[in-house]
Amino acid sequence: MRARLRETAEELAGLLWREYIVYRDRSGEVVIRGEHVQRWISLAPAAGADEILVRAGRILEGGTTAPARSEAVVALSAGTGELAAACRRLLADTAAAPAPPAPAAVKGRRAAKGRSRGGSRRHTGLGSWVVIACVLGVLGLCAYRIVVP
Repeated sequence: MRARLRETAEELAGLLWREYIVYRDRSGEVVIRGEHVQRWISLAPAAGADEILVRAGRILEGGTTAPARSEAVVALSAGTGELAAACRRLLADTAAAPAPPAPAAVKGRRAAKGRSRGGSRRHTGLGSWVVIACVLGVLGLCAYRIVVP
C-alpha cells in the first residue's frame, strides 16, 4: 500500500503543480509540497482497504507547515483524475480560509506598541538596577573584609 501511495502521489503532483517535492514524513504519510503556491497535500492510508485520507494545508514563511485546513477520504481505485479533483477542492477550501497573520506584521505591531509607551526605550528596569546594586554591595563588603583584617 505504501509503494502504491507513493506512486499515486508522484502522478498526482504532476497533475496539480509544475514544481513540487514528494516525501514521506515521520508518521508515514506521503506529502506533496508546492512551494511556489505555498500549499501542501498529504496522502495517508484510511480505515478502508482501498481508501486514502487526503489533507491540505498551507506552507508558512520559513518553510514550516501549518496544520491541515481541510481533509477528505477518497477511494484509491477511483483513479488519479478523481483524486486530483478532490485535491483541487481541498486546495480551494484552504485558499478560501483566512490566512494566519504574517510574522512581520506581528513584529511590526509589537514595535509600534513599544514606541507608543512615551518613547521610552530603556532596556534595564528598576528591579534590575536594584539587583546590580546589591551584588556590587556584597562584592564591596567582601573586598573590604579581605583588605581590612
